[in-house]
Amino acid sequence: MNFSSSLSASSHPLASLGWDEEWEAVFSPYGAQGLLPGRVVRVDRGQCDVVTAGGAVRADTAFVTPHDPLRVVCTGDWVAVDPAGAVPRYVRAYLPRRTAFVRSTSSKRSEGQILAANVDHAVVAVSLALELDLARIERFLALAWESGAQPVVVLTKADLVPDDASRAHLVQDVENSAPGVPVVTVSARDGDGVDVLAAIAAGGTSVLLGQSGAGKSTLANALLGEDVMDVQATRDVDGKGRHTTTTRNLLVLPGGGVLIDTPGLRGVGLWDAGTGVGQVFAEIEEFAEGCRFHDCAHESEPGCAVLEAIETGDLPQRRLDSYRKLLRENQYIVAKTDARLRAEIRKDWKRKGAVGRAAMEAKRGRLR
Repeated sequence: MNFSSSLSASSHPLASLGWDEEWEAVFSPYGAQGLLPGRVVRVDRGQCDVVTAGGAVRADTAFVTPHDPLRVVCTGDWVAVDPAGAVPRYVRAYLPRRTAFVRSTSSKRSEGQILAANVDHAVVAVSLALELDLARIERFLALAWESGAQPVVVLTKADLVPDDASRAHLVQDVENSAPGVPVVTVSARDGDGVDVLAAIAAGGTSVLLGQSGAGKSTLANALLGEDVMDVQATRDVDGKGRHTTTTRNLLVLPGGGVLIDTPGLRGVGLWDAGTGVGQVFAEIEEFAEGCRFHDCAHESEPGCAVLEAIETGDLPQRRLDSYRKLLRENQYIVAKTDARLRAEIRKDWKRKGAVGRAAMEAKRGRLR
């Protein structure tokens, strides 16, 4: 049965998972081949769990496992699978992704790793039980913006900061580091703020990101209205949690929307996220428009509007330092796979070296 042509998108059995008319149109050639649409809810060692109109099935991904790690089947993908009766059942193709959350791996092979696909909201969970790491939040947000999803920062365990003034100060610090990003304060234990987050999540697919101990599993349970995800207490020594979620799972929320829960991320390396970095530091790029030179590096150039903003106090030095660090890291990652960019970087290094040597020679001449 060709579900994509026989049922409207709104009444389709997969509508609760995000199926819509656009997916229906893209899938139609596969439906004509007798394949079924489904959404991947979990991937595990060459196999994946797919929810189809007829229910959940286990399918092999051998036909869609290319050498490029960014093109493997991922949680959140919409796929075309063999119809019932096929043994074994295979995923024959996945539909073009609307968004993809990608980070760099910790390997030395310059590979990216896709964590979730077709996500509308990237929810970054940050625990208020620990000292805020604003630079890490900015790193998560750069990847979130680059993915094409709308970032949301959720400050969890708000009940551990009972003082209203202290909590408001923490929220303000995060808001200043996250322009254009909603910041929601939540106490899953008391239920405060959960309704606000549920309303955001109801608008599509959300991926839940953050370090171990950030309270992601507790937050997922609060949104689900039941204890679906295992929860372990954080360590008293350093406030860090253990990995209670070990795979990426896609779950349908009772109030509407879909949630992808992920394991705690120790590393969040950038992966070709130049646009995302620019969005996280939008105010710096706005100041940069006033620089005298269009290629100003905001280091010591005359007429630099960014450095002027530092001097006047309109821009915190910490923000500029974080901006520079993420730009350098992203440039390094991209250069490892882009020969032309590597050549441009080497040329820039030589130019700066020549300028530095000329300055030293001039200084020596004045001292003679």
